[in-house]
Amino acid sequence: MPELNMAIIWIVIAVILSIIEAITVSLVSIWFAVGAVAAVIPAYFGAPIWVQILVFLAVSAVSFAFTRRFFKDVVKVKKQPTNADSLIGKDGIVTAEINNLSGGGKLFISGLTWSAKSANGEDIPEGAVATVKKIEGVTLVVKAKDLSKNED
Repeated sequence: MPELNMAIIWIVIAVILSIIEAITVSLVSIWFAVGAVAAVIPAYFGAPIWVQILVFLAVSAVSFAFTRRFFKDVVKVKKQPTNADSLIGKDGIVTAEINNLSGGGKLFISGLTWSAKSANGEDIPEGAVATVKKIEGVTLVVKAKDLSKNED
């Protein structure tokens, strides 16, 4: 009868790991849940605990190795580009001094005024031309454009 008790323990472990996977949806414990289900078989037939653990670890490792790439591709969170992404690389006019320490910088670009901060920490005065390097949330990260030379 102890073999039935160990089989039940492995089933409980598999259920707990499956619940954790359902809650996190991050593909952390699903392979261990599969391994725990596989460990039920040697436990049911009375195999020693070391055999059960070996089956658990081996099946977990094999299921991880063969399915991780597939699941990562299927569950991959894809970044959805937005219209704001089209601002990257464009020039705008600074309408309020950009100072990363005090905040409050503004850039007028494509008919809208955006919050802005300097990409390299330099202050950019009002009226200057700045190029959008990236977007962080709703803030444009910009670099002052040197109008004395042709800069990309």
